[in-house]
Amino acid sequence: MAQKQLRLGAFMRPVSIHTAAWRYPGGTPDANFNLKALIAYAQTLERGKFDAFFMADHLAVLNMPMEALKRSATVTSFDPLTLLPALAQHTKHLGLIATASTTFEPAYTIARRFASLDHISEGRAGWNIVTTSNPDAAQNFGMDDQMPHDERYARAREFYDVVTGLWDSWADDAFIRDVESGIYFDPAKLHVLNHNGKYLKVKGPLNVARPVQGWPVIVQAGASDAGRQLAAETAEMVFAAGGPIAGAREYYQDVKSRAAKILPGAFVVIGASLDEAKEKRAKLDSLVNYDSGIAALSIAAGVDARKFDPDAPLPDLPETNQSKSGRERVMALAKREGLTVRQIAGRLGGYGGLGMVGTPKMIADQMQEWFETGASDGFNVMFPYLPGGLDDFVNLVVPELQRRGLFRTEYEGKTLRENLGLPRPDNRFFTGNFTGTAKAAE
Repeated sequence: MAQKQLRLGAFMRPVSIHTAAWRYPGGTPDANFNLKALIAYAQTLERGKFDAFFMADHLAVLNMPMEALKRSATVTSFDPLTLLPALAQHTKHLGLIATASTTFEPAYTIARRFASLDHISEGRAGWNIVTTSNPDAAQNFGMDDQMPHDERYARAREFYDVVTGLWDSWADDAFIRDVESGIYFDPAKLHVLNHNGKYLKVKGPLNVARPVQGWPVIVQAGASDAGRQLAAETAEMVFAAGGPIAGAREYYQDVKSRAAKILPGAFVVIGASLDEAKEKRAKLDSLVNYDSGIAALSIAAGVDARKFDPDAPLPDLPETNQSKSGRERVMALAKREGLTVRQIAGRLGGYGGLGMVGTPKMIADQMQEWFETGASDGFNVMFPYLPGGLDDFVNLVVPELQRRGLFRTEYEGKTLRENLGLPRPDNRFFTGNFTGTAKAAE
């Protein structure tokens, strides 16, 4: 039996998550809005046999003070479902996963755009289901304030049912295209959804043929109780928050029985020696301004952290209507490491999650331990700066993982599902054996 293989996604925002990545020597300051650079990054990921390019997204300019906002490279970036079809034309195997919110956008539009991406890419699309907590985003969509946390997730669950139902509007063999008879499709193989629920009313059918993969791969990233429940009911892949390995094993055991692939985020900094790698991380973190750090802490905590004493321990944070998992991670990190407000702001202003710093062999050792001890199925890799951090990983870490038999040397198939070992979901309306969620193979 072939050795189990770990999975590698690339977290692109659309470049690095680190606030100071654009300032790093040799980096690309305009990469978030540089199509040629993004095409090159996608091609490098494909050369490294990565499973997917995963693009995060925001529906508003981040709600932070101008002193911090003026330092942020993520103030502008492409719309994911505009960018990824362009990347599809320059790659052949790389999965293309986009974040799209269930909180504001119409379900019909989301279903149509992802079905189109799946056809354009010949079966490489994935949908990262998110709810939106940014109150400024609500104001961009005609609302005065954000809807309550649990209600956002209830809407997301119904939204998922509608989108996947729309993807199943057509049987796979619905389109006859008989030139002689003049019949283009078989009406018996068309289903009208007629959904009328608590949050959504959508007639259908979708005016795009069923996606190549049946459905694009369903991805979820929530860590709150509501987020875990949504992942349990819908997700085929979970992008988990990185942290201590013991906590990761607990999360893996909780979610694994209901989701196929779990990939925690890993911020990877590579050097020829451990000291060199540490120097790179220190240099990168030194480029983070305190204004950026305290703004990042405010977003994660859901409160204005500027009022806290910078040199005192982080106080208990009240519950808010924003991300509960972000608040919990901040409090756990501060308590675990005894960090002051200034220290945790500096950490979050760069990246405060799971960091892997060392030589290629040391990085591979850490990934192997997580993979083989039941903490992950692979990683959603975050690069410290581009193109250098990405090149180092593909040129140095990937060959080490391949030498150990832990990572593919060639893609297994043509679609993202085939490469991930996920089954193609049945059409609920034309096969009679749909169970409510697309259960993936182990």
